[in-house]
Amino acid sequence: MKFIPLLPLFLILFYHPISLAKGTYQTPESFIEQALQAPKPKAKVFWIDDNAQTVIETILAHRFNKMRIRYWQKNNETVWILNEIGKESPITVGIHVKNQQIVQTKVLIYRESRGDEVRHSFFTDQFKSAKLNNDLTLNRHIDGITGATLSVRALTKLSRIALWLDATIQSKS
Repeated sequence: MKFIPLLPLFLILFYHPISLAKGTYQTPESFIEQALQAPKPKAKVFWIDDNAQTVIETILAHRFNKMRIRYWQKNNETVWILNEIGKESPITVGIHVKNQQIVQTKVLIYRESRGDEVRHSFFTDQFKSAKLNNDLTLNRHIDGITGATLSVRALTKLSRIALWLDATIQSKS
């Protein structure tokens, strides 16, 4: 009987929308197949040289400690599965690039407790047709979301990186 008054508090704490923000919305494999409209091709590897390290760290504004990035390619289309920290945890994002512009940006796995509004199409559709300027910025403004500033920044940075990586690969083809 002493615990019955605590039941509403328990329900609020464990079923509050904030606790439900984390989730897997699409597997990377499924995103790759859907983006390229074909069975998942074999992954290719982009090796991080000194120039790539500098560009990626400039965009991220922090160290980047990977030696390679996997990507999937079909003709002039690439798909990138990238991670960036929002506030405290990584956000896994799929980015489909064709003809050096973004076709689709999708949050695949969201691990933060807040800010998951970035996964909705009303936000991610802003990236469609975005291109990279010479100064490594997007050629369009991305509107933020109140309470999700760090998640918005993470997706914007990853989009810029995917466009730069795609342009680098396409220039070598």
